Amino acid sequence: MGNCFSDEAGGKAAVGGTSSAAGGGAAAAANDAIDYYFKSRGFHGIFSQIELSFSATKLRDRDVLSKSDPMVVVYTKAKDGPPTEVFRTEVVLNSLNPTWIMKYAITFQFEVVQTLLFHVYDVDTQFHNVDVKMIKLDEQQFLGEASCALSEILTKSNRSLTLDLVQKEDSTISSHPHHGQLLVHAEECISSKTTTEMILRCSDLEHKDLFSRINPFLVISKTVESGIPIPVCKTEVLKNDHNPIWKPIFLNIQQVGSKDSPLVIEFYNFNSSGKHDLIGEARKSLADLEKLHSSGKGEILFSLNAGGHDRNKVLKSQLFVDKFSESIQYTFLDYLKGGCELNFMVAIDFTASNGNPRLPDSLHYLDPTGRLNAYQQAIVEVGEVLQFYDSDKRFPAWGFGARPIDGPVSHCFNLNGSNNHCEVDGIQGIMMSYSSALLNVSLAGPTLFGPVISTAALIASQSLANGGKKYFVLLIITDGVVTDLQETKDAIVKASDLPLSILIVGVGGADFKEMEILDADKGERLESSTGRVASRDIVQFVSFRHIQGGQISVVQGLLAELPTQFLTYMRSRDIQPNF
Repeated sequence: MGNCFSDEAGGKAAVGGTSSAAGGGAAAAANDAIDYYFKSRGFHGIFSQIELSFSATKLRDRDVLSKSDPMVVVYTKAKDGPPTEVFRTEVVLNSLNPTWIMKYAITFQFEVVQTLLFHVYDVDTQFHNVDVKMIKLDEQQFLGEASCALSEILTKSNRSLTLDLVQKEDSTISSHPHHGQLLVHAEECISSKTTTEMILRCSDLEHKDLFSRINPFLVISKTVESGIPIPVCKTEVLKNDHNPIWKPIFLNIQQVGSKDSPLVIEFYNFNSSGKHDLIGEARKSLADLEKLHSSGKGEILFSLNAGGHDRNKVLKSQLFVDKFSESIQYTFLDYLKGGCELNFMVAIDFTASNGNPRLPDSLHYLDPTGRLNAYQQAIVEVGEVLQFYDSDKRFPAWGFGARPIDGPVSHCFNLNGSNNHCEVDGIQGIMMSYSSALLNVSLAGPTLFGPVISTAALIASQSLANGGKKYFVLLIITDGVVTDLQETKDAIVKASDLPLSILIVGVGGADFKEMEILDADKGERLESSTGRVASRDIVQFVSFRHIQGGQISVVQGLLAELPTQFLTYMRSRDIQPNF
């Protein structure tokens, strides 16, 4: 039983099947069991299985007496590494407009730019009866290649992307203008998006020691083919309660197999030693539990007899289902398909503690060799991921903590120098505006986040009021501890009701402990000066220095929680994707 308990409250907290901490009922329920599985293995992002299918049009005809016999070879490419072959389709005979049947399965990771490279070959007749894995590519005729990021496909409304095939640079026929097109289509592999919400209670729970208190909890397990029960969720522990009513349980149909799959529902008495006493159990499917709810009747529990006796002991305790409802739980990719966008915004710290930008030891130093400083690295790495989710790629960009020429210190000025608009064109526009601003402002201080957050929140609220299908992501890059901590908390608490997330990157060697207070990963919600508590966690902080020494990039560490924050907002407000 050890693996299905959390470390919180001495193992008394629920694990799997619980509603999101952000609230919002069934709509806000995260797939806790899946998240728990990944996080226990060191993965912290959002993962979706995707199948890619392929078709092509107007391929070049390289055969003399017949049409080409094409095959697609798929490669993945890391940022600084060579392509790695991962998949080959079947060979389609005699076709310049093929549709391949074999599909490539890939796990989508939001926080990583997953670059895909596609090569199309005309397979020689002598290899038609050979397993495609054994075909020597250097002996086939190359028809063309194309590349894209996986997120470029997934952000299309129909999840289909048409790519023009081009020839390799060293090809002897590279001058040919037309090489055909490759159509790549993506589908999310989810067998069921139906989530069941249940409220379970028991009456007259028995205990073998009549004079002992009973602290009950229950564990729901699915039964696999081998007959071994696999726990999928556990309720919280209730103190001294013989007639317990547990908090709502949320189960995705996919977690248990199907609505008719047998489930084992075990009732335990909590023991701090970890040796919990099994009180009794019931064996019911979700369909059976739904019938119990409809009838209002209880299910009698039984306990397994020791010693191999055939008959189980029937208890007086009964299980009741006080609530049983089903809802559709849309995924992050569903919202992208429905037209939702992530709008990137950036705010850069220009306080004097960064050092003189003209000196090499400054955090703002622009290296003439082209080597990026920490601010530039953060902009590029985060921007490269988020740009695919923003259709117009016009990004609001601000600076704070500097004195513009002949002006007072500003804690939120347009990075492009304009008095009227804050947007720049693309990631390159941010980089150019940043370099220009360093020449046109004087570094000052103090470090205030409140004005920038309030400005971003205003844009988010205006978009929401106008019915926009946008979720905003503000990147703040800073070298120091925030001076207006309470004002920042107030702004964050107010913004927690808006479609906005805040990503903070700390650069340099400062002590960023106060920043970690803003990142409510430890479960403590931010509270404003008026006592209002944030409706959800919208801040994620990473120290550039610390994360550089690890195995994950700044982007992965920073963006890991973003899809969950997005889903929490959408589900808690019952916002459904437009298909």
